[in-house]
Amino acid sequence: MKRLIVFRHAKAVPHGSAPDFDRALAPRGLGDAAATGQYLADEQLFPDLALVSPALRTRQTWEQAARALGAVAVKLEPAIYEAATATLLKLVQGVDAQVRTLVLVGHNPGMGQLARDFVGHGDRYAFARLRSRFPTSAVAVLDFAVDGWGEVAQGGGRLDRFVTPGGEDD
Repeated sequence: MKRLIVFRHAKAVPHGSAPDFDRALAPRGLGDAAATGQYLADEQLFPDLALVSPALRTRQTWEQAARALGAVAVKLEPAIYEAATATLLKLVQGVDAQVRTLVLVGHNPGMGQLARDFVGHGDRYAFARLRSRFPTSAVAVLDFAVDGWGEVAQGGGRLDRFVTPGGEDD
């Protein structure tokens, strides 16, 4: 079994305050990212590998979250920034089979759409919430009954949970 944690970056400063790639987390985002990391740790959702967009807000999100998770291998992946779901799927499918739990830290609309596309079954109430929105700091946890990441496909995942620790829409 493989587990994928789809994690949208936390709340950033407003558009126009810096070039998009260089937008930092807002104060609320710093707290939400840390809370998400603590949630993952409390729930024993420890990733083996984090693929993180190199944009400032995603790096800061992961740095805050990772404090609660201990040592996790991290790879900054430029292809995540503004990626279409096909690109994200290809990244996931290229992960080494030794990785059991993968966290992908990125941006909407890609993160939300990827999570929606991967769900084939699971918690229907969580899926109803996920379908309607994928706000900042949102985490979708999906399980795949496969041996290798190359076997992961759209509609092949079981939605274990969908959480929004920030409790906000955006």
